Amino acid sequence: MNHTKKNKVNKTILERWQIDHARDLYGINKWSSGYFDISKKGEVVIHPTGKKGKKSVSLMDIISGIKDRGLGMPVLLRFGDILQSRIMRLHESFNHAIKEYGYQGIYRGVYPIKVNQQQQVVEEVTHFGSRYHHGLEAGSKAELIAAISLLKDPEACLICNGYKDEEFIDLGLYAKKMGFICCLVIEMPSELPLILERAKELDIKPMIGIRIKISTKAGGHWTESSGDKSIFGLNTTQLLSVVDQLRDANMLDCLQLLHYHLGSQIPNIRDIRLAITEAIRVYEGLVLEGASMKYLDLGGGLAVDYDGSHTNFTSSRNYSLDEYCADIIEVIMGTLDEKGIPHPTIITESGRATVAYYSVLLFNVLDASCFETYPIPSKLPEESHELMFKLMDVMQVLHIKNLQECYNDAIYYRDEIRQLFKHGSITLREKALCENIFWNVIQKIIKEVKKLKTIPQELEGIETSIADIYYGNFSVFQSVPDSWAIGHLFPIMPVHRLNETPTRNVILADITCDCDGKIDRFIDQYDVKNTLPLHDLKLDEEYYLGIFLVGAYQETLGDLHNLLGDTNIVSIKISKEGDFEFIKEIEGDSVEDVLSYVEYDTKDMIARFRNLAEQSIRNGLITPKERKKIMNAFRSGMRGYTYFER
Repeated sequence: MNHTKKNKVNKTILERWQIDHARDLYGINKWSSGYFDISKKGEVVIHPTGKKGKKSVSLMDIISGIKDRGLGMPVLLRFGDILQSRIMRLHESFNHAIKEYGYQGIYRGVYPIKVNQQQQVVEEVTHFGSRYHHGLEAGSKAELIAAISLLKDPEACLICNGYKDEEFIDLGLYAKKMGFICCLVIEMPSELPLILERAKELDIKPMIGIRIKISTKAGGHWTESSGDKSIFGLNTTQLLSVVDQLRDANMLDCLQLLHYHLGSQIPNIRDIRLAITEAIRVYEGLVLEGASMKYLDLGGGLAVDYDGSHTNFTSSRNYSLDEYCADIIEVIMGTLDEKGIPHPTIITESGRATVAYYSVLLFNVLDASCFETYPIPSKLPEESHELMFKLMDVMQVLHIKNLQECYNDAIYYRDEIRQLFKHGSITLREKALCENIFWNVIQKIIKEVKKLKTIPQELEGIETSIADIYYGNFSVFQSVPDSWAIGHLFPIMPVHRLNETPTRNVILADITCDCDGKIDRFIDQYDVKNTLPLHDLKLDEEYYLGIFLVGAYQETLGDLHNLLGDTNIVSIKISKEGDFEFIKEIEGDSVEDVLSYVEYDTKDMIARFRNLAEQSIRNGLITPKERKKIMNAFRSGMRGYTYFER
């Protein structure tokens, strides 16, 4: 980390606070791709097209509308305008590169349903994408059924990946017969005989694709998606075996698509270029084998710059959308033109980059556990243990030149005194005094560390030890599971009060009963930071935070940890004049809903509780009138939101 730059940021916070300081601190201009900004009032605003200068809408105005309608926090906001803009940007970038380079093929995007399979999301993708013939990718039978029911454009591609049984294949073949450009992509060699058998039985000529294992491996969380040991795809020998089988069956003309998948969230453009360079040689080879190749499916991988650093860091990308499109076009043309091979239709399955910006999770902070130290006596009682005096000496001799030594000494004496307490050698009050002296030492070290140009490794991140804990009304496991599972970074910031200086360094905890239900890694200008600067909580005033770029995978992967279910969902439409309307509201799960998901019979539960209450009357514990109140409370709890309600 560049500590000089970080110290400059800390110094900026102490200066007269301005909106630009908030923009820099939370990086909103870097990761938002133009869709989010901060207003003069210190509130996060949405620019629906990603272009500043146009009309914008404040998230606080939306929150006010949510409250007026009786919906509680947390709420997932969906912005259809942003989704439309993302699809438009993707296609127009490819179309610009196609025109600039003189590419003779076309581009067709497809949306992988697995990225966010909620019906509203898939419907809006097909609606907004119809202008560009944007298609769908299905990796399971259920996804294929959803795709067939929602996709109406005969020029859009329908790509069938994943393991396929007879029903899956039949559905794909029927879709082809009904006029869809539906391609059955072979993931395993054993799928081909079944495809040929069902095609013959139904008398439908299939459109076949092959997924290959490419040797190129990319950095990031999903590096195992490619390479020789990747789970899906055919190696070169298996690929040629499929070609020979199709030739023997006089169906080599059915092979029209080559597919590979480098991985999700590829941060380095170099890996993307290497992968397509390898894949296009395979495509060339299939053409020379006599296959009627028309489509090249690059899979997913187009990254989202979650931290705004524009680097090859896992949560970023070191390329723009235009660079991505141009590099793909350039590599394909540079290879195929050598042999005079026609340019294929390019397909990408860019789900993450399409829907990530589309959703924002809003939640309120319920409470805080703030770090506090108490004054220590100038002199210890004479009967205090010798180690107490030594710990006190550390406090007195500490200065900027011996910080690391004092830090090590303080930890040693604190731990030794704890052992004495466990053995009954010191009292509870003496232990409390020891802890207080220790934390005063740590706090003094943190103040001195800020003056250093170079921070010793042991003292890096020491401020985390005195961070406050803010308890947010949400579940990490339900709404941002990637944060917990793989340490993925999402932009998190207050959505108001951004014209005020944030004075607290905070770790976020959710309302699950789990030590993993926290977020303690946040985006930073120069690195990952372990605390988030936030404002003091005000009495009788809600404090709202937003987690941004959560449209990809988070709803799909969320679970029912502590039986906290889906949040309320509100879809917002923003007009050209800058007004907004609530176009759809989906109430979050009730307690009754989530209990039914995990196989409870809620009617039976009510009957059991009623019998228990009646038994309490017989035992003289409650009156019949009290039973009525208790039963009403039980039923009300069943109908209630699974999250905290004011």
